Amino acid sequence: MNTPSNMLALGTRAPFFELPNPSKSNEIQSLDDLKGEKGTLVIFMCNHCPFVLHVIDKINELYEDYNERGIEFIAISANDVEKYPADSPEKMIEFQIERNFDFPYLYDESQAIAKAYDAACTPDFYFFDEKMDLVYRGQMDDSRPGNHKDVTGEDLIIAFENLLLGEPQEEIQRPSMGCNIKWK
Repeated sequence: MNTPSNMLALGTRAPFFELPNPSKSNEIQSLDDLKGEKGTLVIFMCNHCPFVLHVIDKINELYEDYNERGIEFIAISANDVEKYPADSPEKMIEFQIERNFDFPYLYDESQAIAKAYDAACTPDFYFFDEKMDLVYRGQMDDSRPGNHKDVTGEDLIIAFENLLLGEPQEEIQRPSMGCNIKWK
């Protein structure tokens, strides 16, 4: 089912979290530990969703481009792993190795953090400034599996560049689209 973002209100302070990182022996990592110097992109995603698989390589490319410029990415999986064992923490580790991304990928077993962010789909993107206020949320770009548009990361790139240049963000922000988060 194609589910759009709920579009959390701009200016919302990033809800705090402390979550285990399966690929670091379930070390608990917090938003304060991980956040970027200039900006922080929180991504709700999972291992098996075709929408995530469609964009994960571009997300990784953007991370490589922008991490050195002070923008950190934090991915969170909140799917119900009892019903969707492909999203288990063990499989999260495998997915991270297979797709070769270095940003933290945390596990929200209780789903409380996904609810705090009003996350609806995978992938769902939330970009916060250095004060941890929400400046962009919505799609990465116009590409979706099967629509034959190139995966460019354009909407996120514009948000990142606006932040780094001190420019205002785009007024029109389009929702992301993906598989619904698998609620318990």
